Amino acid sequence: MGPGFLKSGFFMSHQNSIHSLRRIAIVTDDPGWHGKQLCRAFAERACHAEYVSLTACRLDTSRRIPVMVPGFEDSLPDAVFVRGVPGGSLEEVVFYLDVLHALKLLGVPVYNDGHAIERSVDKAMTSFLLHKGGITTPKTWVLRDREQALAIAEQELAAGHFLISKPLFGSQGEGIRRIEKSTDLLWLTSSHGIYYLQRFVECDGEGYSDKRVYVINGKAVAAMRRRGISWLNNVARGASCEKIELSPEVADLAVRAVSALQMDYAGVDLIRTREGELTVIEVNSVPAWKGLQSVCDIDVAACMADDLLHRVMNTIEVVA
Repeated sequence: MGPGFLKSGFFMSHQNSIHSLRRIAIVTDDPGWHGKQLCRAFAERACHAEYVSLTACRLDTSRRIPVMVPGFEDSLPDAVFVRGVPGGSLEEVVFYLDVLHALKLLGVPVYNDGHAIERSVDKAMTSFLLHKGGITTPKTWVLRDREQALAIAEQELAAGHFLISKPLFGSQGEGIRRIEKSTDLLWLTSSHGIYYLQRFVECDGEGYSDKRVYVINGKAVAAMRRRGISWLNNVARGASCEKIELSPEVADLAVRAVSALQMDYAGVDLIRTREGELTVIEVNSVPAWKGLQSVCDIDVAACMADDLLHRVMNTIEVVA
């Protein structure tokens, strides 16, 4: 037997060993540190994870398997972990969600699923569902008419309140502006024709900070305080991270917020106002956890991998 045979035999054995494992598709266009953490966590649990971009997927009803996922041409993934959904036109975003919906309808566990992504990626729906669920959240206005948006802003400023203008879709503080005075209204612009205005909440204590609580399967598993160098507290914008103990009040509000949006896992941002009221600012269905991991004692990726493998994969149902 020559070296070519040994190499071929090793390759076949390696391929067979991979396909005998549970195969997980990690949906992302930027694996980075988070992707490596997930791959490591799944490998420790006898799973083989592969990165997949939704931009490369397609629906094809001429095939036996009508959802084509790169790397899974002959069989669907055993599960899909959604780490990120690309931006794009309305048609593109709808298509990406179609792929996630179709996979779940074919019996593939999707974590978080397409409906959870829809509820959180759209800030208007997030605000509505939090309000409907009785979750304390800042007063918010979402509308089409510019004159009405300006009137609301002027009324809030006159009452002594700052406003936040946000794009309907977006993350990590991109496109967010704070309206502090009437001259700021000169640059007030819509997000593709829609104005999203939210009353700015001043936090208690010194400087700018909020709390990020990580919720998995209805349980708050870790939390940190983010201290911003400005009124934006995103780690991607330079905020520092501090470990905090989870109080029952903070944990309960974070869990109820995630329940209102029906998510498997999420990062919940909360602020305690200067009046002492705890309020939910945002709920993220594809949260980063690198900053949190740097200050907490639990393995966040391992917790999510366990939840997906032991709970979600055992309860998924095929919808006819």
